[in-house]
Amino acid sequence: MQDLHTLLEQALTQIGYEMVDLEISGRGKLLRLFIDKPGGVNIDDCALVSEHVSHLLAVEHDVDYDRLEVSSPGLDRALKKESDFERFAGSKVQIKVRVPVEGRKNFTGVLRGIDGGVVRVECDGVVQCFALGSIDKARLSPEF
Repeated sequence: MQDLHTLLEQALTQIGYEMVDLEISGRGKLLRLFIDKPGGVNIDDCALVSEHVSHLLAVEHDVDYDRLEVSSPGLDRALKKESDFERFAGSKVQIKVRVPVEGRKNFTGVLRGIDGGVVRVECDGVVQCFALGSIDKARLSPEF
């Protein structure tokens, strides 16, 4: 899967998109690709990436799949890479850690950035620090 992930990430970067996430489910028969670009993505972007990836997988990488889904990551997009935590500093986030910190696994607050692999989140006026590797899930938490 890592080879596929790397292949898709490089291919999408070359055409101006960021691969936010790749999910493979149904014994590999469904490929779900989440993309983004500055200013957000629309249906035309998804169609363009779908066509590009379909051709790429048919020609360069023999992947057996039945369905490819391409979509935006949504307003509550997952944060996975260091660059995500840098880009969305100042945004409200939800963090779930693998091992409890002060008896808690779930934190909601304002992302204050990342430095040296340590994510800082301000929760109720207190800045909590989490090693990137200790985070199970992190998502934007949009306010309406």
